[in-house]
Amino acid sequence: MAESPVTPSGGRRAGIAGASRFEPPKLNPPWRVAEPTMPWLTQLEGPRSGDLPDINVWLALAVQEHPHHQAALRYWATAQAERTREGAAAARAGSGSRLWFCRVTMLGLVRLLCQPKAVGPGALDTLAAWTLYAQYRALPHIGLLPEPEGCDDALRALVGAGPLPPRLWTDAYLAALSLSASLRLVTFDRDFERFGLERCLILEG
Repeated sequence: MAESPVTPSGGRRAGIAGASRFEPPKLNPPWRVAEPTMPWLTQLEGPRSGDLPDINVWLALAVQEHPHHQAALRYWATAQAERTREGAAAARAGSGSRLWFCRVTMLGLVRLLCQPKAVGPGALDTLAAWTLYAQYRALPHIGLLPEPEGCDDALRALVGAGPLPPRLWTDAYLAALSLSASLRLVTFDRDFERFGLERCLILEG
């Protein structure tokens, strides 16, 4: 069964159009942290494949009022369909395509979920933001990516290729991480075009 993306409670939930029967995990007080269905170290064994969504993609998925929410839902639905085509056997073995958090995108998401300037009056407190992230991580096709060997070398090559505005340091890191982990970077930010990534999906808002 396909999952819907996790969204904050209090009138800020969303679902994939045409698939309202699939309910996302709910955040109900008292807040309880959802644990991943498998130990996270087990999830990281074996070759990795799939996508590394940027912070802006995770935020657009989580916040119904985000201007890119519908575009993010379309991406989510496409990712779910691709995983379904890979088959149940690949999913059980943990070898299917996944959507990956890294520590930068995880921290970026929970930070922004707590900021009224970013998400409006429905901003969460720190525990609620962590709980929402943990519910994403509990989904079997979402993992937490460790930094692979070669990431520093890839970052050095990207920043050495030409002048880099200081505001793009995090972008450069995510680009280097996707390169060294052989993942596709997914973002709404066209600044990533400057890095010349072969595997980069820039979503249209």
